[in-house]
Amino acid sequence: MTLIIVVMLILGYLLISTSHLTGVNKAAIAMFIGTVGWVVYICWGTDFVMSQHPHEYAEFLTGGTASSDSVKYFIYDSIFLKYVGRAASIVMFLLATMTIIEILNNNGCFDFITEWVRTHSSRRLLWTITFFTFILSANLDNLTTATMMLVIMHDIVSNRRQRMLIGAAIVLAANCGGCFTVIGDPTGLLLWGDGAVTATSFSKYLAIPAVVAWVVPTMLIGRQLPIRLDTEWTAPPFRGDDTNLNRWQRFVMLLVGIGGLWFIPTFHNITKLSPFLGALCVLSVLWVVNEAFNRKLYDADQMAQRRIPRALQYGTIQQILFVMGIMMGMGVMTETGVLGDISAWIDYNIHSIWIVGALSGLLSGIVDTFTIAVTDISLYPVVEADTLGLWADSDYIACFTRNGAYWKIIALSTAVGGCLLSIGSTSGLALMKMEHVRLGWYFRNVTPKVAIGFLLSLFILWLEMMFQ
Repeated sequence: MTLIIVVMLILGYLLISTSHLTGVNKAAIAMFIGTVGWVVYICWGTDFVMSQHPHEYAEFLTGGTASSDSVKYFIYDSIFLKYVGRAASIVMFLLATMTIIEILNNNGCFDFITEWVRTHSSRRLLWTITFFTFILSANLDNLTTATMMLVIMHDIVSNRRQRMLIGAAIVLAANCGGCFTVIGDPTGLLLWGDGAVTATSFSKYLAIPAVVAWVVPTMLIGRQLPIRLDTEWTAPPFRGDDTNLNRWQRFVMLLVGIGGLWFIPTFHNITKLSPFLGALCVLSVLWVVNEAFNRKLYDADQMAQRRIPRALQYGTIQQILFVMGIMMGMGVMTETGVLGDISAWIDYNIHSIWIVGALSGLLSGIVDTFTIAVTDISLYPVVEADTLGLWADSDYIACFTRNGAYWKIIALSTAVGGCLLSIGSTSGLALMKMEHVRLGWYFRNVTPKVAIGFLLSLFILWLEMMFQ
């Protein structure tokens, strides 16, 4: 049964990496892996439990008689719910941040971006739109931010090839911006929730490498653009009634939304509660402010004319289900004990977190950023610093302690490596769908530039680790 689960996961990874060819949605594949994997696990639960949790199961029975039902109850109460809670905390945080960014967008809080990029200069437009993408992705959800910026860019630039180049730079900026904060990307959020990193240490080490991974390829992409772009300007979006808030109201909403998310690390350090609770709190406050500023619409019974936030619609729900499915699938793999065997093989035969990081970056571009990141994170537990003296190779094991080098390498490598190919991230797939970008074109025109930034960012992170 372990072999069946492993083969199913490998086939799932292959289907995820070829979803652009098969047309099978990645979320459906991930959910299949996560659900069927646990069904197979619980059907042969006695063997798995007795090999992985014999003492815990004996305590669970408390003198009772062992049976197939008792094993299933033990798996549900002591194993399954742990992974459900871990995945649900990530999903709830994503849902909150996606909804926050949509509320802000629907109220015109990001219209200033369109105002600032009103130019025919390719250099100014490229750097302005990627800068805002980088900053917003670090504080909000990188997928929703990238999608919003791609829509803005699509409405401005009329030449398709120019849109493809600028769109590739937007995807790169979103992934790089999201990877250097614990709230900007699901991978950082997962590491933070598991206690593998702290918010301050994570950002301190990844900020400069992330900037380099974004700036260097963007400079190279800019050289392929003409001096003047083919641009066109459209009227501001119609939001039902004449509901554009004035500038101070937009600023207040932006402060509540983004400023509130900045406070989440502090909220977590003070309360020790899951970060998603802080995100939901910010969302609730922003919701109240939104209703207060738009009370005339409510009084006039015109809110039905407003656009429903995309965070509550089909497209982004797919991303949430994908994250849930992958995390549940990796939970099954962890409980079979296979990941422990794989990590032992890596320790013996590779014994280098930098090689693992580089390979993970390459795999992220082929398969999927989050999928590879969750796999890497699941390979190793967080080692307690006070136990390092018990290990023969304490220097190597120190990489897996809290704020250890391994977690930062994986976060950076998978995020930037996912941009090596357009199929490596959900943002890249959005670009392919929106601008009809072909994989071959992306490989020829963008991949070499991203590879240079990827290697430079890893080198800078290595220097930071060497001189810490």
